[in-house]
Amino acid sequence: MSDRYRPVSETVLADDWGRLTKHVFYYRRRDGTWDRQVREVYDRGHGACCLLHDPLADTVLLTRQFRLPMQVTEQDPFVVEVPAGLLDGAAPADRIRDELMEETGYRGTAIRHVTDLIMSPGSVSEYLACFVGRYDRGDQAGRGGGAPDEGEDIEVIHMPLADALAGVADGTIRDAKTAFLIQHLALSRR
Repeated sequence: MSDRYRPVSETVLADDWGRLTKHVFYYRRRDGTWDRQVREVYDRGHGACCLLHDPLADTVLLTRQFRLPMQVTEQDPFVVEVPAGLLDGAAPADRIRDELMEETGYRGTAIRHVTDLIMSPGSVSEYLACFVGRYDRGDQAGRGGGAPDEGEDIEVIHMPLADALAGVADGTIRDAKTAFLIQHLALSRR
């Protein structure tokens, strides 16, 4: 309870891949009046993501995979993204190293934390720990492609940074975490 929020009830609507909870609460508006509201919050845990850059080739390491929400909303379901995954109890820096290997086959070097982003604060509780690092295309250490037992079928892409920036500008790269990290890399090089 706070001076702006008074919970009334919580009802779990679904608890499978993530938890969907209906919240009924009172919210005190800036004018001092209390407003009864109903919202749903989707909680599937927090995650980590990382953009690796090969400074010699000036490429970034991206993935492309099928995303059901895009398919059911009649958009291109094959989304270009940075490697990412749920924390599942691990520290973000540890988890992203595992995800990089699992999804791309690269370990990456000089990996550093940039920021934590909230992805869709109106309905989803997730935050993502965002990292950047380096890779050398000749240093692939594993198969990559994702975990088939998790339904993953991931294509690995080595994209020139200039093409990635153009993809953000023209909408072919629409994933928010990916757009942010590509732009962050480009700005940090200035």
